Amino acid sequence: QVQLVESGGGLVQTGGSLRLSCAASGRTFSNWIMAWFRQAPGKEREFVALISWNGDVYADSVKGRFTISRDSAKNTAYLQMNSLKPEDTAVYYCATRLGARTTNGPDYNNWGQGTQVTVSS
Repeated sequence: QVQLVESGGGLVQTGGSLRLSCAASGRTFSNWIMAWFRQAPGKEREFVALISWNGDVYADSVKGRFTISRDSAKNTAYLQMNSLKPEDTAVYYCATRLGARTTNGPDYNNWGQGTQVTVSS
């Protein structure tokens, strides 16, 4: 079993930046797919980004603004978010899985508790 703990959320103005962290423990981390999802109030959870051994994938809405990375030595993944917009406001979740990369949330079997990101206009 993998435990995931997100941190780094907060309140930021439009155009600002935040870096989210996701610390993993419990199992080998380096070969797992690590992804970020988000859920805004009243909306469905949506894919944001993933990192894998064969490349990264980003949602069109964050491409060019967000960067996903990982530090295998620290068992931690990051989401650097720049040029934030009010529509980025959501609870951000990290998730992991083994196997092929996918942007489909139900395919991930390990989830963190989420961290709130609020972007003011």
